[in-house]
Amino acid sequence: MTECPSFSRTLLTAVFLAVFPTVCPAQLTPRATDDAQSTDVQALGVQAERVEQTLEALGYAWPEDLRRKLQMARAAEDAAALQQLLDEQVTCTVMINPESRVKVEAGQVKPRLQQAGYVPWLVKIVNQGAVQAPLRVNSPQAGPSYSGVALLSMQRQDQLSLRENEVKGDSPRRFLHLEWFEQAPMMRVPSGAPLEYALLLVYSSEAGQREAVLEFSVGSGTQDLGFRAQLPVATLIPPALPVRLTIHDDNGQRAFARLTIRDAHGHVYPPQPRRLAPDFFFQQHIYREDGESVWLPPGKFTVQSSQGPETLPQTQELIVAMEKDNQCAVKLQRWVKSIERGWVSGDHHIHGAGCAHYTSPTEGVTPADMFRQVAGEGLNVGCVLTWGPCFEHQRHFFRPEVDALSRPRTLLKYDIEISGFGSQALGHVCLLNLRDQYYPGSEGTKVKGWPTWATPALQWAKAQGAVTGFAHSASGLQIDAQRAANRMLEQLDTDKSQLVSKSEAAKGLLPAPFADIDVDRDQGLSRVELHSAIDAAADRLPNLAIPEMNSVGAMELPVAVTVGACDFISTMDTARVAEWNMWYHVLNCGFPLKASGETDFPCMSGDSVGQGRVYVAMDQTDQIDFPRWCRGLAEGRSYVSDGYAHALSFEVHGASQQARLGETLNISQPSEITVRARIAIAPKMPQSVAYATRLPEGGRRFVGDTVTLHGSRSDAWVETGSRDLEVVVNGLPVASRKIAADGREEVYEFKLDIKQSSWVAVRAFPHLHTNPIDVLVAGQPIRASADSARWCIETIQQLWRQREKNISPAERDAAKLAFDTAIEVYRSRIQH
Repeated sequence: MTECPSFSRTLLTAVFLAVFPTVCPAQLTPRATDDAQSTDVQALGVQAERVEQTLEALGYAWPEDLRRKLQMARAAEDAAALQQLLDEQVTCTVMINPESRVKVEAGQVKPRLQQAGYVPWLVKIVNQGAVQAPLRVNSPQAGPSYSGVALLSMQRQDQLSLRENEVKGDSPRRFLHLEWFEQAPMMRVPSGAPLEYALLLVYSSEAGQREAVLEFSVGSGTQDLGFRAQLPVATLIPPALPVRLTIHDDNGQRAFARLTIRDAHGHVYPPQPRRLAPDFFFQQHIYREDGESVWLPPGKFTVQSSQGPETLPQTQELIVAMEKDNQCAVKLQRWVKSIERGWVSGDHHIHGAGCAHYTSPTEGVTPADMFRQVAGEGLNVGCVLTWGPCFEHQRHFFRPEVDALSRPRTLLKYDIEISGFGSQALGHVCLLNLRDQYYPGSEGTKVKGWPTWATPALQWAKAQGAVTGFAHSASGLQIDAQRAANRMLEQLDTDKSQLVSKSEAAKGLLPAPFADIDVDRDQGLSRVELHSAIDAAADRLPNLAIPEMNSVGAMELPVAVTVGACDFISTMDTARVAEWNMWYHVLNCGFPLKASGETDFPCMSGDSVGQGRVYVAMDQTDQIDFPRWCRGLAEGRSYVSDGYAHALSFEVHGASQQARLGETLNISQPSEITVRARIAIAPKMPQSVAYATRLPEGGRRFVGDTVTLHGSRSDAWVETGSRDLEVVVNGLPVASRKIAADGREEVYEFKLDIKQSSWVAVRAFPHLHTNPIDVLVAGQPIRASADSARWCIETIQQLWRQREKNISPAERDAAKLAFDTAIEVYRSRIQH
């Protein structure tokens, strides 16, 4: 816990008196008013007490003299005295007439503001029409300073309010943020009472002499005529106070940190709608480096700090005071040190433009802003991929080598995702370590020359030494049990009996054995039985249910791997069962497909980069070489993780030999092998479906999904407890052990019998999966499952049905030939 300066109550009182210059009469003999005469004294007394308590909680407690007079008025049940005392603290009075017309007048207290802080204004509401519609307050000077945010992105993050009232090109300068304080003990306003008092919190992001106009309404068209619903405000805003940060890693080195700063009422600082880069409005946290500052008002705050999932979050109190050298020290606490073990972490799929990023005032953000995100989450490699939105602007950041901002252990590389243009309909692809970002004939644009199916683009990238893979893989791999059952019945029910017989079923691929599906034992599979079996299969890993193939994930992957055009499948940001299921089936057919971890920030999730990661084994970690890191990714010298679970070593031993990740173990005959892995799992994890600490209603198939919230947003952390560590051979778990998630490294050993050429990996669902080590018996290739080959054939055929029309007529014949050739490759592997 860092020591921060104490706050002077005298100074706090001085700040309050500047904001609320109380006029106290010599004695409690105020003139009775019409409002007071029509207001129940008990209700008014409760309101006065409620406002008093809230202001004290907000750090703006009324002076003792005023509190004493209010208490006397309450005790005497003197409504007129109560109202006069309250009115003398009012910044503005809002009047709602019986026709719901709204006007506003200035109160006795001159409006005051504080840069970087929320100042409460007491607002009197005279409600002659008993209106209960929400009282809205707007200002041309209030609201976001950005625009161009994608609706879908804000829906995914459950932050639609951040998209409201986006700035337009002709909008006046904005520096305010307005909100009613409606937490207990306050209430939503108006309540319908004839007289009530509310607290409006007014935040300013700027200091100095400023003018603004506030406008009140209870719905469209309810403002009174002649601008009487508007309140002009002119005030001199005192500046915020700098808080100097010292941020060090646990080894004493200077570092970046992720900081979430809140006051006692949950307000995040700075407010999200008032942020522009380098702070991102769709994140609650900010990133700062050692020696930098944050600007805050006087007050008490909590600061939560971390640097990605390899550190434990820490919370400390910060008190900011005037005329003090405000400082806050952060020392990161690591529970695991992967890079010291030779593992270099990376997120191969992040964006500096599009989705949650704004298009105004700039088209996305700069490399400097993205570097801060990457370093602040403890990533060693961040691949920023230019895609459709802001393509023309962002493409100028591309370089064949890493960005000049890179540091020895933190690299930033700009590359390409084909998304929003080109072959996107058959699956988005990530192209890493490009030397040239322009496809032949594209003329430096996204609208010319790009192929409309994926494999040619992948082959172009591979020809220049790039590493390639499909993005957000489970997008389109979801199972729609009803549609899948309808297709199966249509394809297999040749006699149109509305039942699939055993002989008919033999011509297709069932999601389970015939006898298991045929629950009524009538020797035929009905639409209902097929639906039930497919739905059950969707929760299993692996499974044989055929996905819809109708979106932008790993759609064309089974085709591309047959010609060596695809190095990896992206994992760790979409539903884990669907991601890993496709990977398993392709591996079972003998293709050397590797897994890599990604976030697709901020499209799939705007929380942070590095929610999905790939850890590549490298001999040299003091000065990371990006091309070598990419080669390690493509060769599978790596594991994928959400950062909360690690395989710090993984080896397979047999026949007096050993193989590590990226290597092959050759044995002359079926025999026993030993699998050895060093595992560490974090003692705490965020409460989320993405980390299996919150189970989705839809079942296991949605675990690991960072795209959909599956419930309300949560900032909670939970004890991890234990996890199942499994050894996977050809997609099937063959050995497991329940292990403690306590942050400690432990070595686990398993003995296995290998009877045929196989791939072997370890996993801790859904947090961790190593890439496979191939174990070849007598030099035979891996042909682990004829059903896996049939599954790949079915998915290719389903993709063609769904997306043939998206391929341009000029390219369709070549694409059809490639699809048909791939199907024949899989058929040949069924026969092997």
